[in-house]
This record gives sequence, structure tokens and C-alpha cells, in this order.
Amino acid sequence: GSSNNAAAPTDTANPAASTPAADTPQAVASCTTPVALRANNINYGSAPTGAVAAKEITFDTNCGSIVVATDAKAPKTAGIMSLLAQGKFFDATKCHRLTTDGFYVLQCGDPTATGGGNPGFAFDDENLPKDALYPRGTVAMANSGPNTNGSQFFLVYKDNSMLSANYTVWGKVIKGMNILTYVANKGVENPSGDGVPTQPLEIISASAR
Repeated sequence: GSSNNAAAPTDTANPAASTPAADTPQAVASCTTPVALRANNINYGSAPTGAVAAKEITFDTNCGSIVVATDAKAPKTAGIMSLLAQGKFFDATKCHRLTTDGFYVLQCGDPTATGGGNPGFAFDDENLPKDALYPRGTVAMANSGPNTNGSQFFLVYKDNSMLSANYTVWGKVIKGMNILTYVANKGVENPSGDGVPTQPLEIISASAR
């Protein structure tokens, strides 16, 4: 099976009531055609030490900019994600997985777009959520088990209580929730409600400041 998936739903539930995010969802005017994806997977070999967390990481996509404010309760994760953004690890990669049935996430950060890509290292969990609640706008690491964080992360576009409390929460979307809503509303290419999003979302470039 594939690794680094966010989770597998055990059953479905009614969507939780969404809480307002920092910006009001609105129609996305247009998404440009994604450019050529990067074929190579940058391999760092080992986890960087002393990576400094930026306050914000911006993902400029073919549908507009998504800005994530990092969480001070996850300093190591935020530091590594900042370093990966600054090192162009996320540039020319696509968000490869949308889940619309049972839990509500868009998964990104895999240069191979297979669900198995990583930066060549894994690091420990931190700031696991209490009560397995992932509110709309939450940004958390995907993994393939305890302490297997790499580069893959997921963006929560609707309040989530179906995921287990096993995913490091490292940020919150403060701009671009309308993009996530737009992509989610377009659905998944296959009928299962879990797979490649119908509306492609590509990270053209990422930056951290």
C-alpha cells in the first residue's frame, strides 16, 4: 500500500459545522493550467538540526496564494517545513490527494505525487491534537505511523473529527481558504471520494518569512 497517507477513514459522518476562517470563502475567479511538474525528489539525507521556524509560509499555487501561519507549539516541524520551503522543495509540486468522504483534507508536499515521496529523512511527532479535533484551516503533517513525518502535509477545508489524534499540527491557513473550498467542491477524479482532485492544485513556489 501507499505510505504517508493522512489516514484511512473507518466510517463516514455528517460534516461538522464549519467555523469561519480568517477570510471569507468566495469563488475563485480562475485557476491557471499547472506548469510542468518537477520530476526529481530532493533528498536531504538526514533531518536538519536547528531549523528556524518562519512566522508564515506562503504557497503560491495555480489558483492563488495560500498562506500558513506556523504554530509555536510545533517549533521543530515548523522549522523543518520553513527550511523545505526556502530550499524550493515544494516548488513545482502538486497536491496529490483530496478526501471528501469521512474526513476533509487536501494533501500536498510530495514531489513524486504518489503518496510515497519524502525529503530523505523522518522526524518525530509534536503538538498532537487533543480530542482528535482538526478545525477548518488546520495544517498538519501526514505520516505513515508514529514519528515518520517527512514533507507531506494536509490542509483541512472543513471541521474534522474523524481523523485520529496522530498528526502533528504545525499551522493554520490565514489566507486562501477560498482556494481549498473551491478545489474541494470540484471533487475527486474517482468515485471513491479519496484520490486525485478533479481541479489540479499545483504549488508553483513556496516561501517562508
